[in-house]
Amino acid sequence: MTIKKWKITNEKELLNTPIFSLFQHDGQSVEDSEKKGLFFHFKVPSWVNVVAITKEQKVVLVEQFRHGNHKISLEIPGGIVDPGEDPLQAGIRELREEAGGAGAYAEVIGVVDANPAIQNNSCWTILIRDVELKEQDLDALEEIEIQLVDLNEIPEMIRTGKITHSLVVAAFYHYHLWQLTQG
Repeated sequence: MTIKKWKITNEKELLNTPIFSLFQHDGQSVEDSEKKGLFFHFKVPSWVNVVAITKEQKVVLVEQFRHGNHKISLEIPGGIVDPGEDPLQAGIRELREEAGGAGAYAEVIGVVDANPAIQNNSCWTILIRDVELKEQDLDALEEIEIQLVDLNEIPEMIRTGKITHSLVVAAFYHYHLWQLTQG
């Protein structure tokens, strides 16, 4: 059997916030009419994560408080892709804003669907190399501390739970795959 898209009807917005909208819809299998139900999903802007590496092979990490889990999180620069904005340009912008960084080379090295069970968005991984840091340009409600870490320390930081953000772990995996293609 080949999996087919379900029939979606009666989509209705239940909640609209500055970060996401919550929708419900009826879904029915096109293969089995008995498989039907009410489903809920979030419409969320796409995101970017930036693996920013200095000429000295240091990775730019950002430490900040996260309101979702009420914890301090060690991550890489990143954020929302603005409407009409290209993910690569969003990554360049986020690095500049959160870390005051700019680099000589920037490219998209991967994309993942953030949580396709309940979300519509993707998260793009942007690699920016030869990064130099200057002054941060933080949003009004951001408090971010910059850390520069040797690139070779990242796997151990993930293994020991110093880095736990799933999309950051995915970004470093994209970076690992990118390295394999570089010979």
